[in-house]
Amino acid sequence: MARERGLDLVIMSFDSSPLVVRLVDYGKFKFEADKKNREAKKKQHVVEVKEIKMGVRIDDHDYGTKVQHSKKFLDDGNKVKCSIRLKGRETQHANLAFDLARRFVVDLQDVGSLEGDIRMEGRTITLHIGPLKKK
Repeated sequence: MARERGLDLVIMSFDSSPLVVRLVDYGKFKFEADKKNREAKKKQHVVEVKEIKMGVRIDDHDYGTKVQHSKKFLDDGNKVKCSIRLKGRETQHANLAFDLARRFVVDLQDVGSLEGDIRMEGRTITLHIGPLKKK
């Protein structure tokens, strides 16, 4: 019957008993399915993680620049990973780095929120900030 009409016999459900099949032009069916997937992909927004690196002894102007860049990233809908490196004897004063991290979170609280907690991994203190939900 499918050959008479120039169509293909496509199994739609393997699980059912008896099998569910359709008579379709398989090339057209595949094209429309791919087209639907392409349209769905256009509407997606891929969230990237942008990293900001700084040291404990960062100057106020440099810190302000890092905050402005982070605000721009969060406004674009991306996440921000902040890494604070500790060099040499700075590891003995990790509390200064934690204070800097908390200050960074407070300065970005109007555009983003802290995801997880501030943690120390080796000689680096990391924190993740995600964008706020838009209304």
